[in-house]
Amino acid sequence: MILVSTSLVAQDLNAWVYFKDKANTSTYLQNPGSMLTQRALERKQRHNISIDDRDVPVNQEYVAGIQRQPGISYRTQSKWFNCAHVTGTFENLQQLESLDYVQQVVYSDPSKNATTSSFNKFQEDILLPANYGNTRNQIEMIGLDELHNQGHTGSGIIIAVTDSGFPNVDTNRAFATIRTESRILGGYDFVAGNDSYFGDHFHGARVLSIMAGQVSNGDDQYVGTAPDASYYLFRTEDDASETPVEMSYWVAAAERADSLGVDVVNVSLGYLGFDNPSESLNYEDMNGSSFISRGATVATEKGMLIVTSAGNSGNSTFHPWIAAPADAPGVFAIGAVTPSSSKSSFSSIGPTRDGRIRPSVAAQGSATQLVEESGELKSGSGTSYSGPIIAGAMACLIQAYPQLSVAELIEAVQQTGTQSVSPDNQLGYGIPNFGNAFRTLSQQEITTVSDFKYYVKDKVLYIFSAPGESEYPFQLFNLQGQLILETQMEQEDTVDLSQFSSGLYLFRSHGQSVAHKISL
Repeated sequence: MILVSTSLVAQDLNAWVYFKDKANTSTYLQNPGSMLTQRALERKQRHNISIDDRDVPVNQEYVAGIQRQPGISYRTQSKWFNCAHVTGTFENLQQLESLDYVQQVVYSDPSKNATTSSFNKFQEDILLPANYGNTRNQIEMIGLDELHNQGHTGSGIIIAVTDSGFPNVDTNRAFATIRTESRILGGYDFVAGNDSYFGDHFHGARVLSIMAGQVSNGDDQYVGTAPDASYYLFRTEDDASETPVEMSYWVAAAERADSLGVDVVNVSLGYLGFDNPSESLNYEDMNGSSFISRGATVATEKGMLIVTSAGNSGNSTFHPWIAAPADAPGVFAIGAVTPSSSKSSFSSIGPTRDGRIRPSVAAQGSATQLVEESGELKSGSGTSYSGPIIAGAMACLIQAYPQLSVAELIEAVQQTGTQSVSPDNQLGYGIPNFGNAFRTLSQQEITTVSDFKYYVKDKVLYIFSAPGESEYPFQLFNLQGQLILETQMEQEDTVDLSQFSSGLYLFRSHGQSVAHKISL
């Protein structure tokens, strides 16, 4: 391409400018509602995740100071890492280090002489007319139909989609239901810096359809993996170029998602080669150390489930391995299989550079059913499409078991995989079965305090208290705080919950308040 000529002239570098401190940290921590939504606070409380100084916003005076520096282009910022992403010549970037509020300037791999070539983040086969009118194969392959039949379709769960654009989502028939029910909660274009996110590259719209799409028109029948979830749409990817700033856009979007109380983030993107080869990542970096991978790990620490595509370079002789952030500790990295459950040749392999198994699990990524931007049912291929199959399925499982941590959910699903006994670096733990995960979790006892256990099975709550303990009070509340049931319990007792509809409730017993989802 003609763009190659830019390497012959002085080229702007990407860099992260880290600040020394934050302003009013103690005030923010004492008033968390000033920086996080109520839903975000409730999610953290549910998973016992503390609020810390990473939640405190970046000092905007520092950002303004950076923007005033000559030759510096400000791109975005990260509160988790207390830094700003900027571009400029090496000489101009060096000048930033003299500012008294700047801790350090970190360049995007400036010393590497990498020969890594750019690769297509979205790599997918040519779209073909759909050979069946619905998503039955890709849903039944992972046992998700069992959760759907139990009423767990993602209701009440929020998914953030981080991608390259969402054209026609505001008009496409596949999204009529989520539009009518106001389940597109908002979005943002981090690349352009505005609220116009219903445009740009088609990729994000197709990814969204795999989770949220619903079509019922004659022979056209289509149901996504999380049809009743709610969604935020964040554009973080500029398909016209390959630069490190896209990693920073993603971290900024993840921070926004966390503050909004998002439960699941889908990442059908991967980063390896950049337009400037000296800034590219390579296999040595696939150890969770890149900016986007570090951000993805923090996102999991904040209580969000990060579902990321493993990558599409499995056929490469140069780099068949995963791309960032699939290498990040704590994320759920998804490989791809064919409709007949064999490994898709393009699906990237592991391990991470530090020896961790990747991918985590796999789903149908070859001939995946989707809805393209015109509303026509199509099929396409790539881990970009196997990822949202799992992201939507995980949202359904979270609906069923909202009290479980991200790590507990991932472990439960991995243990149902076709390769759970002997996971490898081709398909990880294999193809999961969400029906089996649901049943296993429904039978597990959950210890809430010393010598106090409970579990729910077949609409009955079983409670076991410490030996020798006599009667104790039991109270059940809905999420509006209304007392809907009060009774006295014995040491080993049950509560019939069949009169209550599916949803999240709180019960108080032994002086504790515990949230538990009633599975219908």
